[in-house]
Amino acid sequence: MVGSGWPRPRRYAQKAEPMTQNEQKTPAGGTRPGYPLDVMVRDMVAAAIVTIMLIPQSLAYAMLAGLPAEVGLYASMVPLVIYGLTGTSSTLAVGPVAVLSMMTASAIATTSQTLGLPGVMVAIWLAGLSGVWLLALGALRLGFVAHFLSHSVIKGFIAASGILIALSQVRHLLGIGADGHNAFELLAEIVSQLSETQGLTALLGLGCVGFFVLTKRFGKRVFVQLGLNDFAAELLVKAAPAFAVVVTLAASSGFGMDARGVAVVGAVPAGLPMPVLPVASLEVIKVLGVPSLMIALVGYVESISVAQTFAARRRETISPNRELVALGAANLGAAVTGGMPVTGGFSRSAVSFEAGAQTRFAGIFTAVGMAAMTLLLAPALAPLPKATLAATIVVAVLGLVDLRSILETLRYSRQDGAATLLTVLVTLVAGVEFGILVGVALSLALHLYRTSVPHMAVVGLVPGTEHFRNIQRHEVQTDPRVLSIRVDESLYFANAAFLVESVLDLVKAAPQTRHVILQCSAVNEIDASALHALELINYRLKAQYIRFHLSEVKGPVMDRLHKVDFLQHLNGQVFLTHYGAYQALIGRDEEAAAATMGAV
Repeated sequence: MVGSGWPRPRRYAQKAEPMTQNEQKTPAGGTRPGYPLDVMVRDMVAAAIVTIMLIPQSLAYAMLAGLPAEVGLYASMVPLVIYGLTGTSSTLAVGPVAVLSMMTASAIATTSQTLGLPGVMVAIWLAGLSGVWLLALGALRLGFVAHFLSHSVIKGFIAASGILIALSQVRHLLGIGADGHNAFELLAEIVSQLSETQGLTALLGLGCVGFFVLTKRFGKRVFVQLGLNDFAAELLVKAAPAFAVVVTLAASSGFGMDARGVAVVGAVPAGLPMPVLPVASLEVIKVLGVPSLMIALVGYVESISVAQTFAARRRETISPNRELVALGAANLGAAVTGGMPVTGGFSRSAVSFEAGAQTRFAGIFTAVGMAAMTLLLAPALAPLPKATLAATIVVAVLGLVDLRSILETLRYSRQDGAATLLTVLVTLVAGVEFGILVGVALSLALHLYRTSVPHMAVVGLVPGTEHFRNIQRHEVQTDPRVLSIRVDESLYFANAAFLVESVLDLVKAAPQTRHVILQCSAVNEIDASALHALELINYRLKAQYIRFHLSEVKGPVMDRLHKVDFLQHLNGQVFLTHYGAYQALIGRDEEAAAATMGAV
């Protein structure tokens, strides 16, 4: 029987907030047509700055993936145009990133020989399949799948990937032949090969690392003291890799460093990327299906996090499902133009944001700039030392290794901290692909564990109020005849048995109980298994002459309960508020007691 006063569903319309000045004049945002000249100028300036930064990054990440330098350049053209036409972030800069490049390198290493394909073709397939996965997820509106990767697990995966990436580049920094499949193999190889260090390469590589670290640490302060404003000083610091490329490129070319044992990039084809259409192969799809899915998920998580971070600062709205489609299309664009997997990167997006990018046309202008630079400068990049690119990668990825954040997570939650550390360990030992698979499994396992043992509390009335709180934490009023239990989780198959056991144990510990009220204010869902558990509780309490009541059941949950006969067999009532239930049951028992005494 349902208590009276149950409210009818009501719908409220949210009042729209007024558009900001940027939103009103942003064509990419779809709010008002037109493209004012001042907005276009800001986009073009931001694009020029991002282009300068993106050239060394593109080369470096191609090298990290074990691919020719031009692949990174190609991946920084058409994907930017496609995202600019289809995405929802005004500042997200799409292109190769460190983690995806490492995952691409891992997939190439494990599948290239099996498939009998060159690394470039494997990268193209990975980009294409990742695009298909993302488009499929977007079409099915499954943007929430990224939530299966908990923040703690992603943090551990990225930190471990940063360590792996840095170790993999030591050979380029020192000019040695160290290689390995995991962190411990890499470290052992590096130590064994130290005696073979190529002096000039080490001087270049370690010198660039030192220059980047010092510039990042003290550069802005120095530039400000020289009279530059904060904006200009910050941009000069971001442009440090481009400066290092120019200087080391000139030094290598002038002194013939390649003839002295310094590894260089080598010939980079001039010209724009040509369309590539890989031949359909079920065998390739079967082998690369899982690696491409992992790349797609990790890339989406990184991209959506970056996009939402900057959107919050401009009061913009990011559509997760539309972002899936935009990133999927961008990766398909990378595939058909000979590129590699791409996603939104934090560093270049931050530069785009700080440089004043107003619309997604900034990304399109960046693509035009990359195409122009490739046409004009590609042949001149041949003498560029690989050590310079390795230094760029090392300094960039070491920022991903946030040990302080990991320790804070461990202090805040042992479970989350343990998941983070386990993800780090597995990734370092077994590689990035297995690490992310274990990360997904850990995320799901943590969710199942936490929700299978929900927090439950016996609550009492806070004096002078209508609020109920945990009797172990607050001074509250209780009645031995009424046992009030609050469950702080939705009820489903994983915690159904725990619910039954916990309620019956609490009743057993309170022998004077005549009424049990289950407060459902935190229950958003009751599945079939949990419904069976409630029926079992009702049956067991009824056998003990104890009434079972529910309070504060949410509307959608009540709608589902009305579809079955549970409420007709309920031994008690459903009350709108817990306070109303408590007062009604206490008053009812007092009246019954008075009537009994009167009869006597």
